Amino acid sequence: MELTITNEGTSADKTYVRNKLIAFNHMHFPDELKGMYQEVNLFVKDAEGRIFGGIVGEICWNWLEVHYLFVEEELRKVGYGKKLLVEAEKIARKKGCDFIKLDTLSFQALDFYKKQGFEIYGVIENAGGHTHYYLKKDM
Repeated sequence: MELTITNEGTSADKTYVRNKLIAFNHMHFPDELKGMYQEVNLFVKDAEGRIFGGIVGEICWNWLEVHYLFVEEELRKVGYGKKLLVEAEKIARKKGCDFIKLDTLSFQALDFYKKQGFEIYGVIENAGGHTHYYLKKDM
């Protein structure tokens, strides 16, 4: 059998890789954590349904991972980012998470996350000319 490596793939190919890794991981986690998966998506919207920001993340096993947190510039520094994190934390606590993790770049929101109780657990220098921070908040 001759195999090749290609960057051409379908959504079914991505799903295959994802599901195979999940199945492998499940063999190494305790039974009580195996079903712990939930998307966590929270949005800031006006009365007409226009979106002004939100959190996109997921609960996986015993943590909540925030993939994206964004608030439109005109609404920054008035509390919406904090409100989004507070709601996400409520969901994480209810689901029995032990911690929340996220990452940010040096030009983004490091000080904001630190004020919300997050601590740096990893740093990558020269990430596109910036510093990439990995943060965690224990529950």
